[in-house]
Amino acid sequence: MLVQDFVIFAHSDLPMVQRLLTRQPALVNATIDWGGGDWESALGAASHMGRRDIAEYLLAHGARIDIFCATMMGLIDVVKTFLTLQPALIDAKGPHGFTLHFHAQLADDGGKILDFLQSIKKVDLPPNPFRKK
Repeated sequence: MLVQDFVIFAHSDLPMVQRLLTRQPALVNATIDWGGGDWESALGAASHMGRRDIAEYLLAHGARIDIFCATMMGLIDVVKTFLTLQPALIDAKGPHGFTLHFHAQLADDGGKILDFLQSIKKVDLPPNPFRKK
């Protein structure tokens, strides 16, 4: 239950993430299977919600960065490196099936990372409901 709560709070509640991680540092890389192999970590939750503040906090406390987080954070050089090493990651799905293109819509980089991903594989994108207005 603690892992589940931690991942749920990582979607939107930095103070609770901080409290729980202070009490139980091993939570930083814990994951939960929501069913059908839909594994999610706190970093994955923060990433697909566009919560850079929570992602940065988790990374500072030992979370392992992945391509989805790097995409949401607009770390284009990191994303390019991932895709150079494993080109098939352009089609990878993160927690809940969210794509790299979905995460790129959340980046505060003026659309650079989304443009880069679109240059590799053009995808029609519906509006991202988690994008900050």
